[in-house]
Amino acid sequence: MADDAFGHPRLAALYDPLDPDRSDLDAYLRMAEEFGARRVLDIGCGTGVFALLLAGRGIEVVGVDPARASLDVARGKPGAARVRWIEGDAGALPPLRADLATMTANVAQAVADPEAWHRTLAGARTALRPGGRLVFETRDPARRAWESWTRERSYRSVDVPGAGTVGTWHQVTGVDGPLVTFRTTYEFAADGTVLTSESTLRFRERDEVGADLAAHGYELERVGDAPDRPGREFVFVARRPDA
Repeated sequence: MADDAFGHPRLAALYDPLDPDRSDLDAYLRMAEEFGARRVLDIGCGTGVFALLLAGRGIEVVGVDPARASLDVARGKPGAARVRWIEGDAGALPPLRADLATMTANVAQAVADPEAWHRTLAGARTALRPGGRLVFETRDPARRAWESWTRERSYRSVDVPGAGTVGTWHQVTGVDGPLVTFRTTYEFAADGTVLTSESTLRFRERDEVGADLAAHGYELERVGDAPDRPGREFVFVARRPDA
């Protein structure tokens, strides 16, 4: 089930205006070019920003996401007809023979349930052609990113076209081992509405992710830095073997 931040229509419509700088996707575009990808599966595609960037380069794209409201936003964008949008998760995909499967931004961490995580890795492998790659990022737990998720340090006010001024912030509500739960609050100045979204992320250690990939038959090619957040995140590139 998707968090309200992605599944509530009013909040899904805020996702792009509240996060307009998607330079983090540049590294994924470069990898799609590096691997010569002509067919890409975008897992957790959300409002379709990355999927549409790929489609604009002539790449065949399948975007999958469990949040209908986010997919509705994606389907309403220019060029959306060039992407195949699927409501659901990676665990129920047909074999697509994709050259590349991606989980950008916080997608991998948002799959917090271990069973769902293993289902996602298995589903992505099934969707890839032999030799295809899975690429995703996840925060380094040692950096303890959640310690800055307070109202004082995360509050911002944004003027959103069609919605007016929206104040938003994060507040951690619980830390249980690798699981960090937090609440995001949205205040709409225009009508005084306050909406919240509860989220849980799993902070996986590098070796844990490597073991999970190996258990699902991937070959780990490399682990690098997120160029826009050096030293704070791991970027995994794993390959489905030819045989």
